[in-house]
Amino acid sequence: MILACKQLHKAYGIDVILDKITFHLEEKEKAAIVGVNGAGKTTLFRILTRETSADGGDFYIRKDASLGYMAQNQQIEGDRTIYEEMLSVFEEILKTEKLLREMENEMGRLTGQNLSDKMEEYSRLQHFFEQNDGYSYQSRLRGVVKGLGFTEADFNRPLSQLSGGQKTRIYLGKLLLSKPDILLLDEPTNHLDIASIEWLEDFLRGYDGAVLIISHDRYFLDRIVSKVVEIENKKSNVYNGNYSFYIQQKEFNREVQQKAFDTQQKEVKRQEEVIRTLRAFNREKSIKRAESREKALDKIERVDQPDSLPDHMRLTLTPLITSGNDVLHTEDLSKSYGGNKIFQNVSFDVKRGENAAIIGPNGVGKSTLFKMLLREVSGDSGSVRFGTNVHVGYYDQEQQKLDESKTIFAEIADTYPSLTAGQIRNVLAAFVFTNDDVFKPISALSGGEKGRVSLAKIMLSKANLLMLDEPTNHLDMFSKEVLENALNRYEGTVIYISHDRYFINKTAEKILELTPDGVALYAGNYDYYLEKKAEQARNEAERAKETGIPSALSTPASETKTDWLKQKEQQAAERRQAAKISRLEQEIEETETGIAKADEDMAAAGTNYTKAQQIFEEKAKLEEKLELLYAQWEELQ
Repeated sequence: MILACKQLHKAYGIDVILDKITFHLEEKEKAAIVGVNGAGKTTLFRILTRETSADGGDFYIRKDASLGYMAQNQQIEGDRTIYEEMLSVFEEILKTEKLLREMENEMGRLTGQNLSDKMEEYSRLQHFFEQNDGYSYQSRLRGVVKGLGFTEADFNRPLSQLSGGQKTRIYLGKLLLSKPDILLLDEPTNHLDIASIEWLEDFLRGYDGAVLIISHDRYFLDRIVSKVVEIENKKSNVYNGNYSFYIQQKEFNREVQQKAFDTQQKEVKRQEEVIRTLRAFNREKSIKRAESREKALDKIERVDQPDSLPDHMRLTLTPLITSGNDVLHTEDLSKSYGGNKIFQNVSFDVKRGENAAIIGPNGVGKSTLFKMLLREVSGDSGSVRFGTNVHVGYYDQEQQKLDESKTIFAEIADTYPSLTAGQIRNVLAAFVFTNDDVFKPISALSGGEKGRVSLAKIMLSKANLLMLDEPTNHLDMFSKEVLENALNRYEGTVIYISHDRYFINKTAEKILELTPDGVALYAGNYDYYLEKKAEQARNEAERAKETGIPSALSTPASETKTDWLKQKEQQAAERRQAAKISRLEQEIEETETGIAKADEDMAAAGTNYTKAQQIFEEKAKLEEKLELLYAQWEELQ
């Protein structure tokens, strides 16, 4: 065990943030901290890094373990270049390397004991150099920088020219290269495109230390973690599995606990009624019996009712009118900035009712393409045509459509003046803005809160074409699920840009992969896209083998894509496993129902001892079966 928390408690005044947080992390284990925005995840990290202190409980970090922490939007400043900043991680290795070269020159001039002593010192330094990857640090550095989305041409760019997101990536790269025993990563996939996230997944899966991650990227967590620590209603629950297992197990546990609570409450009420009746008889014996039952009732270990779930968005999107079948047609679009071509030959069609996802690496021009479609930015060539009766609702990832000087209430009221105050409050309540929260100024809102206001405006617009630029940014997992369900029920058309692969998997029916040379169409969700990419890589590799001409897709870089086939096989096996578990859970429920009915039948049999004996034997068989089912369920889990 390398890290453990026991009964951690944190409050600010009377506001309790964390209560009884308990979990542990083994060496090399990869775990996630999940919960709604504001649940206290980042506060927990700050306690572990001693940036803030806990008010109760304790935590343990192995004495010799080093700890590395990346906060959200971590910034680095200075005049160094990207390469120089990354190289600073290897300061001790660089010093050792320089000293070794000096000693090599010096030893050429020494003899006798002096040479022997110097050779011994040289051997010690050489061992340190080798143990700390002295011969591979250059390739490691280049691999990490490129993996995080930078090119060779970027290596000499000064930090002062980088955006905030790029600086965060550089900080992450330095942290990964420093190889601490425990990595604490708060939203590490922010500012990464899909290719960089996939690289980070591979890196972390092979990482030799322990990793604790806060992330809303469910696909990312599914591929990395084997443990999920959920913070809900200020308390922690631990699930030994990935994110998908956690969601399934959480629902099952809630159902089991709720059923046990309801059953016990029913029995408690029955006993209380019996006690009241016995007392009403007002006889010595009946009162003694009542007192005996009361004592027995007091000794029952009470089952807690499951905690209430956090407030979620309740989102309904209904088009006011139906558009024509042809919603959007683009042909040969291209765009350049200062002679630098962003993309060209972009042609595609979107039909009514389709959910289309636009994907591609950072910098390929996805948001620019959106703005061209909306005629906010002019293209260099090509044409855009919207169909009949198409009304667009646009979600901007930067929330630039919001007036920072207004309150939330005023933003909605001014946009839709026909709404009453009650109607506005009802709409905002659906997005978890209640009471005086509706009078918060837009300027004081977090990114997630601004996103919810923008989605509320789209909901009221009655648009039949939704164009959403990174709609899941800043949303917690539960809010993402609400948005997924709303889009899947939506009767209009949706085109969105996203790096959230889980979200794309759940909602997309068509994927448009934007590249500098055009758009590639894939008629399915993200997993389908990956399968087709892997199939293309295999076909290209086979053609290259036959012709002897190397292909871009047949290079070692394409092996990562081919690995997705293995992942798909694993996912299929996991789905089969989940189906078996689901069938067992159904059978467990049916068997428990049978046992409950047997109890009722035995009570109804009264003095018919023959019938009661038969029912008892049937019940015994059901209980034996239940034990076997539970054993099978535990084995599968």
